Amino acid sequence: MIEIRFHGRGGQGAVTAANILASAAFLEGKYVQAFPFFGVERRGAPVTAFTRIDEKPIRIKTQIYEPDIVVVLDPSLLDTVDVTAGLKEGGTVIVNTEKSKEEVLEKLKKKPAKLALVDATTIALDVLGLPITNTAILGAVAKATGVVTLEHVQKAIKDVFSGTLGEKNAKAAEESFNKTVVYEL
Repeated sequence: MIEIRFHGRGGQGAVTAANILASAAFLEGKYVQAFPFFGVERRGAPVTAFTRIDEKPIRIKTQIYEPDIVVVLDPSLLDTVDVTAGLKEGGTVIVNTEKSKEEVLEKLKKKPAKLALVDATTIALDVLGLPITNTAILGAVAKATGVVTLEHVQKAIKDVFSGTLGEKNAKAAEESFNKTVVYEL
């Protein structure tokens, strides 16, 4: 089973990203779970969402405490939240940031085996006209992990967002996929 934890802020779409990732994996014939965890439910407050993906039915119903993959939608969270808490040995961290690998590693409490960086905010602003990074970051997830294909991510995005909005969000995921830099550490 692959367990993924998303870190974002209210209004950034972390919950939607977790759901779209689960839908993309489902399209590939896998078993999935996606669910949020809310603390104080307000715009801008830290939000955590989770996705599980497996080849067999998933029976576990808890939060993800030891993720294989951590996805950070808001880089400011690196200063306030231990996003690597419980990260499994050999784990991957994907961060939306314009900062360098060295700057990001300084902020992580635990060094991942793989670090993927992409400026999803700029991509979202360029393609969508809004700094909502949830669909863009999914392109980075596809590239850094191979847990789902970009094609299935784009299909799942278009299932959620119809028409022009779906096309733009799928394009944001593709641009992010192409611009993500993956470091083996």
